[in-house]
Amino acid sequence: MQLLRVFLLRLVTTAVTLVGVAVIVFFVIRVVPGNPIAMMLPPGATEADVAALTALYGLDKPLPAQFLIWAGGVLQGDFGTSITTRQPVLGLVLGRLPATLELSVMALVMAVVIGGVAALTGTRRRGTRVEGAIDIANGMALSVPDFLWGLVLILLFGVLVPVFHISGRVTPSLELPFTTNFYLFESLIRLRFDLWLDIVSHMLMPALALAVPLAAIIGQLLKQSLKETMHLDYVTLARTKGYGENHVILREALRNAVLPTLTLVGVQFTFLIGGTVIIERLFSYEGLGNMAIDAVINRDLPLIQGIVILFAVIFTGVNLIVDLLYAALNPRLRHA
Repeated sequence: MQLLRVFLLRLVTTAVTLVGVAVIVFFVIRVVPGNPIAMMLPPGATEADVAALTALYGLDKPLPAQFLIWAGGVLQGDFGTSITTRQPVLGLVLGRLPATLELSVMALVMAVVIGGVAALTGTRRRGTRVEGAIDIANGMALSVPDFLWGLVLILLFGVLVPVFHISGRVTPSLELPFTTNFYLFESLIRLRFDLWLDIVSHMLMPALALAVPLAAIIGQLLKQSLKETMHLDYVTLARTKGYGENHVILREALRNAVLPTLTLVGVQFTFLIGGTVIIERLFSYEGLGNMAIDAVINRDLPLIQGIVILFAVIFTGVNLIVDLLYAALNPRLRHA
């Protein structure tokens, strides 16, 4: 019953959040100076041409009427038509979403591995110079934002020692037999390891730039949780039974210490997805973030709205899943 109440409460909160985001985004982007219709027409277009195109996109109606028309279309799966490409917004957004999701998942996996190893090593070697070195490395990783890490990686491995790809998602000369836009996963399913290695080599640098700051956060929190857990009674009991330090950390302390880190990873994953906007632009990666910047530059209102709504759905969905996982794994809530 406790889990059901948590689920229903979070579901209502998610719905209210999405409605609020839709309202704010719709009205805010329409008060920004600039006329997107004028950008679509040639310099010699007449006022009649502007008026006709404005009416075509429904921008001649009052803002409340525009919002109701747009919201009604969204509920039916119609996010409108892009002003710049003249294509359905939903198709454009869903076409770029797989690239961003693959990049974000790869960055998350790298961050968890790097941060987890750093936390376990720091806990195992607590009170030594190794722990101090790990703390210094975490501080350095946190003090530099992801886009600066991206510039550093481009300089190191794209210019000075050019061993990795620093632009694009895949080598243009390769023939892609994919039926979906999930290139990384589909190449594994098709056992096309040549394509998989090429895709990974393109994703490695942007994913690492996203992963480094998150890895530092994970490493700090998990190490602190492990150090606190190591003083609890059941851990002391495990030591008295003769278990080694590695067993105590991995089999006894880690299970409880990982709960706060799980919540943090879920929250930070949403910020990581948001960080892809700049990273994708920096590495010319064909994802949703790169498209979002183009949409803002071109004042493509329907496309901006569609991208923001999709990001909001991802953010709230991830937070909902994390809350449910935490409630399911927390014994106090699970047995309530």
